[in-house]
Amino acid sequence: QVQLVESGGGLVQAGGSLRLSCAASGRTYSSYALGWFRQAPGKEREFVAAIRWSGGNTYYSDSVKGRFTISRDNAKNTVYLQMNSLKPEDTAVYYCAKDKYYYCSTSWDYWGQGTQVTVSS
Repeated sequence: QVQLVESGGGLVQAGGSLRLSCAASGRTYSSYALGWFRQAPGKEREFVAAIRWSGGNTYYSDSVKGRFTISRDNAKNTVYLQMNSLKPEDTAVYYCAKDKYYYCSTSWDYWGQGTQVTVSS
């Protein structure tokens, strides 16, 4: 079992920044890719960013590329999402997810409970 706990969400004005954190516990963490997803009201959950276990490869959706940065600290069992130049359309519940494999296979098998991000115009 793996537990994922997100934090760092909140209310921010458009153009502002937030940094989300996701702390993993339970089974070995450092061998798995990790990702961030988000779900806005009335919309399906969508991919935001992912990072393989080594941190050497990162992936982003087109909607956040150039504004968001995913990173990880394996010593702290934590993955981060630095969000800059936030827009009202970034408002959503953000979820952390664990991949089954060390690379980004998109086989997400564990999810956090989510953290709310609200961007005001």
